[in-house]
Amino acid sequence: MNNKEQAEQGDAVAQTNLRWGGLQYAKGQGYTKAVSWYRKAAEQGYAKAQYNLGLMYSQEQDYTKAVSWFRKAAEQGYAEAQYNLGVMYDNGSGVKKDTEQAVYWFRKAAEQGFAQAQGHAQAQGNQTWHWNGEVIESLLYED
Repeated sequence: MNNKEQAEQGDAVAQTNLRWGGLQYAKGQGYTKAVSWYRKAAEQGYAKAQYNLGLMYSQEQDYTKAVSWFRKAAEQGYAEAQYNLGVMYDNGSGVKKDTEQAVYWFRKAAEQGFAQAQGHAQAQGNQTWHWNGEVIESLLYED
């Protein structure tokens, strides 16, 4: 079975990654088709597709939809989505600006080693966190 057939039969990975999936279309062959493939995979709960769909909506400045898809992937532990959800909260894009939520999601991504998130909120040995140069220890959510 080729990649296109796999995608058409509902394989979430094929729909997201392979040449016949969303990635090919996102690289210039049609926004609508890319969203369609990503949505098929995202609705199956595939975190990478949920994240990619969030990126697509973010690029179109539909921030409410972007936040919704980033959150679905972030809640599954997808570090890039956690970081992007933190950015959305930090900027107030698609959600009310909320530093506590931004820090929470940056921390989740940073704990997985996602470098960009580590640049936003860095853990010190005593678990004191810094945000834009300020100590924000009281903003952290305990696990």
